[in-house]
Amino acid sequence: MVKKAIFLMMAALLVFTAACSSGGGTEGASGDDSVTLRIAWWGSDARHEYTQKVIDLYKTKNPNVKIDVEYASFDDYWKKLAPQAAANQLPDIVQMDISYISQYAQNGQLEDLAPYLGNQIKVDDVSENVISTGVINGKQYGVPAGVNVLGFQYDPALLKTAGVDAIPDNMTWESYEALGKQTADKGLYLDGGIAPDIFFHYFLRTKGLSLYNAEGTGLGYDDNQLFVEFFGLMRRMIEQGAAPTPDVANQTKGIIEESDLVKEKGIGVWQWSNQFVALQQVANRPLEIAPMPGPDMEKGLYMQPSMYWGVTSNSKVKEEAAKFIDFWVNDVEANKLIKGERGVPISGAIKEAIAPELSDATKQVFEFVAAMEPKASPMSPPPPVGSPEVISSLADVVEELNFGKITPEQAAETFRKNAESVLANNK
Repeated sequence: MVKKAIFLMMAALLVFTAACSSGGGTEGASGDDSVTLRIAWWGSDARHEYTQKVIDLYKTKNPNVKIDVEYASFDDYWKKLAPQAAANQLPDIVQMDISYISQYAQNGQLEDLAPYLGNQIKVDDVSENVISTGVINGKQYGVPAGVNVLGFQYDPALLKTAGVDAIPDNMTWESYEALGKQTADKGLYLDGGIAPDIFFHYFLRTKGLSLYNAEGTGLGYDDNQLFVEFFGLMRRMIEQGAAPTPDVANQTKGIIEESDLVKEKGIGVWQWSNQFVALQQVANRPLEIAPMPGPDMEKGLYMQPSMYWGVTSNSKVKEEAAKFIDFWVNDVEANKLIKGERGVPISGAIKEAIAPELSDATKQVFEFVAAMEPKASPMSPPPPVGSPEVISSLADVVEELNFGKITPEQAAETFRKNAESVLANNK
């Protein structure tokens, strides 16, 4: 009896020691088959609300799984994640933005999900062009939570008040500028301004180029005249009254309710497809989506992950984390809660299954993305380490240009100097 008691005490001590030494930020699997996952994401209150419902549904179907959640606004999210990464205490599942995934992957903080594809994560009906967007240096560091595509979201009735019946088919940058002159003559902006990095990158892709080189060690174009051509056009749009000046644009602070389109001062806005539903809801009148300008729109267009789901290297429960990602991608009930808020689902079967559940605005997005998907080219590699600094520098330079403080040529030179200084650290 004494020997048996000593044996039981030693066994209990070993279990306790193993639990205490598990490290990381994850409780992990325990002897009674229960599992604890930590998951983190950023987003609005509406996103937090439905994500929690998806998590509750997962727990209902997997009663052995407990899930701890962490969420924040976009800026606060990365501030919270950085010290957790430094301490090797990242959540098991993290929502990754395209501008950060390279950094976390190259720092060894994300798990290669390739061994889980086809096993815990089913991707049988996911386009190779879509799933491959999570590949960095040959490893699958992210699974897209949904996909988006660029387009011009506009008010067709307001366009007609400017004397224009419709957005031209196969619109070019030249016809876009001419259209801007027409709307400006009626006191209306054609667009509310653009995100410089996203749309300059699109413009470069139509030329067979990219914002970054393949190695991520420098810019992906050598001729500054391309910068001058694109941002010179954007500046002319402001000068002729077809787009707001920076001081006017900054007054909106990115709030949809304050946008020129909602206030019926502007015809439309260039942005990602997943931003259409919120714009439609706030505008509360019929809006439409038109394709990007060309020439060579097909070369410039690509399906971009709205964001990725990644599993962290420090996770002790990677298989369960992968199962949750599969649930997100392939579960019909879950996607009836998500309703494409993180972009159009990547599974063809899910897109078909939830179509009857969608609002009219969301159906417009799904139909637009479906129309653009066959025309899109493969996405460029995710932005390299340092890209947030490069994007910030570009925004600063373009703002100076749009205020008229510097010429397009000066802006092009300054941006190249700043960007290549940052990207040189990747050599």
